[in-house]
Amino acid sequence: MSEGKVAAGGGRLLTFAAWSVLVLGLWLWGRQITGVPAPLAGQAGGTVGPGLPAARAPLAAALPQRLDVPSIGIQAPVVSRDLDADGAIEAPPYDSPGTVGWWGKGVQPGAAGAALMVGHVDTKSKPAVFYGLSSAQPGDKVRVMRADGSVAEFTIEDVRVYERAGFDPHKAYGQRVKGRAELRLVTCGGSYDKAAKEYTANVVVSAYLTGTGVRQGTAA
Repeated sequence: MSEGKVAAGGGRLLTFAAWSVLVLGLWLWGRQITGVPAPLAGQAGGTVGPGLPAARAPLAAALPQRLDVPSIGIQAPVVSRDLDADGAIEAPPYDSPGTVGWWGKGVQPGAAGAALMVGHVDTKSKPAVFYGLSSAQPGDKVRVMRADGSVAEFTIEDVRVYERAGFDPHKAYGQRVKGRAELRLVTCGGSYDKAAKEYTANVVVSAYLTGTGVRQGTAA
């Protein structure tokens, strides 16, 4: 299955091997875009799907602090993650299953480019932060609370499932429209292979910046 919905299953363990495949794809994507000129700030636009709002110009860079996806009940702190000793992006700690990891060496959400956020789908005993990610729908809102007091509001344009066989990280994670502020939310998905103890695919939610606001309790 190259695209579509994934039915999440309770109690399935996201193994180290499965996570390694996911973060390896992110690492390969990062290596592929090294040296590519950054898109020009302010060049928002491009074709969007029917009924979806127009993109707005990117914001100034600011660190992400919290991720909210109201339609699927996600409200989670965001922590910066680096590369581990094997050159892969560090997963959020298993003892913090409600935490989202942001690739700290990459784009800051709201700025021009494709920002990457990753999270576990489950643990040994319970769902994790991105358990319901595959249930998101085009048009749903994703809000990133940022360290400068602003809120970057993204609109989901699609939810795709990429099989690990023949996986193309640039297609999955790369920026789609030059100059646009984009966001990728990534977790493991597809079917769970009990023999191999790993998932067979990655779920990738793609969104783009459509609005901005100020956090409650923050002076404008």
